[in-house]
Amino acid sequence: MGPAPVDAGFIFVRTGLDGSDREVVATADAVIATEFATVLGDREGPLVSTAEHVLAALRGMGVDNATIEVDGAEVPIMDGSAAAFVAAIDQAGIVTQPGVRRFIQVLKPVHVKIGESVGELRPFAGGFRTEVEIDFTNQVIGRQTFSFDLSPEGFRREVARARTFGCMSDVARLWGAGFALGASFDNTVVFDEARLLNAEGLRYADECARHKVLDVIGDLALAGLPLLGSYRSVRGGHKLNNAVLKALLADRSAWRVVESDTARRPLRGHLEAGAGTVGGLVAPAYGPDVS
Repeated sequence: MGPAPVDAGFIFVRTGLDGSDREVVATADAVIATEFATVLGDREGPLVSTAEHVLAALRGMGVDNATIEVDGAEVPIMDGSAAAFVAAIDQAGIVTQPGVRRFIQVLKPVHVKIGESVGELRPFAGGFRTEVEIDFTNQVIGRQTFSFDLSPEGFRREVARARTFGCMSDVARLWGAGFALGASFDNTVVFDEARLLNAEGLRYADECARHKVLDVIGDLALAGLPLLGSYRSVRGGHKLNNAVLKALLADRSAWRVVESDTARRPLRGHLEAGAGTVGGLVAPAYGPDVS
């Protein structure tokens, strides 16, 4: 990971291809698959899979612009969480740009239902909040809820270390679809119908719900700018997150871009808690009625 120009957002650079490298800007329009992970691509096809964990780390730590080079078809799974990416951001340090931070402010509720999955973005005066409810037929996972108000310190402490999880019954289906080929007990929390199979146990009692929050933060980072709003997800996943985000962006009366009065714009690293958030907002940079 490295810096990117002002207002560039998050740019994935796929290296190791025949010919020149290919770039894709991480936006909702670049999503071409969401069944098992968030896959980004262009007109020529998929470029990078499982983008959500590194995007969650960048957005969670307050980064606005970054270039992410990937030399394979999938972002490395690491330990199944965003912890390694947070550590890389910490190691890189803080780089700032002169400029004003911009945010997408949710102005009215946007609701999407897909089968039993329900997602909604609503206005929220306190920055960005996500509320996740999961309800699995697997009785070991069961029903879990977790609510989180985004800040770099909170992300590091409460969300970043939550790992990908799954059931042994799903493994064959994932492998058959070409996903999770490197999955192991080192990078995935695995359950059978009766128990947790990882010898070291869970990092949080509600680790599954917390990982869903991590995924939400990464998937909604595809808005292109930090969101000011509250997102609630029930039985959600990547498909629902992307659908709600696209529904928001498609309704130009549901959002506007606002600016912060801080002159510091992070390239990598993190902001202090509360810096550049709702308390510092000034007049809209442009409204949804401006083409």
